[in-house]
Amino acid sequence: MRDGAVDQVTLCGFKESIYTQVVMMALAAKGVAFELKRDNPFEAGPSGPHPFARVPVMLHGEFAVYETAAITRYVDRAFDGISLVPGDAVGLARMDQVIAIADSYAYWPMVRQAYAHGVVRKQAGIDWDKELVRDGLRAAEPVLSELDGMAREGEVLNGLRISLADCQLAPMVAAFAQLPKGRKMIAQFAALSCWLEWISCSRAFRQAIGKTV
Repeated sequence: MRDGAVDQVTLCGFKESIYTQVVMMALAAKGVAFELKRDNPFEAGPSGPHPFARVPVMLHGEFAVYETAAITRYVDRAFDGISLVPGDAVGLARMDQVIAIADSYAYWPMVRQAYAHGVVRKQAGIDWDKELVRDGLRAAEPVLSELDGMAREGEVLNGLRISLADCQLAPMVAAFAQLPKGRKMIAQFAALSCWLEWISCSRAFRQAIGKTV
């Protein structure tokens, strides 16, 4: 634990934000108590501490850090508790690979297209775009296939110990699974489905997201 690690931890973001959930999962997995200070840059009002008006930002005492992957790595390094990173080069590479896949290939189609339009906007009675939902579902399939292969390989997403890869990916896949066609698509991938069932029952997931998938 670094000097000052007992300082107050404040997470600036909003619970509906997928990336805020990612950090909440990492904090919960490490057993770190924190205050969630609501900051939604999409709402009118004062902007938060992020220089580019995004979330999340984590404040640890006087230290502030933004960008989700930087925050979660800091959480793992700065606080006592289980390690959230594999102990060997292969496992670390796979963890970093899953995090990059989640950010680069999973988030946009699964969350911003399929989930945002097919679940959030639809349930809120806001205009939603069926074509964007179809595009998201189509683009998600090869992503799920690749992640299923990594789950089968077992270096990460293995249902044995939680890592930063689990924290980064779980909120995205869980959101996608709220779409009936998304859930049906996930069910086609046995290893990934088993992983999702395991992670959604974990303490970190339940504390961050509030319910199992």
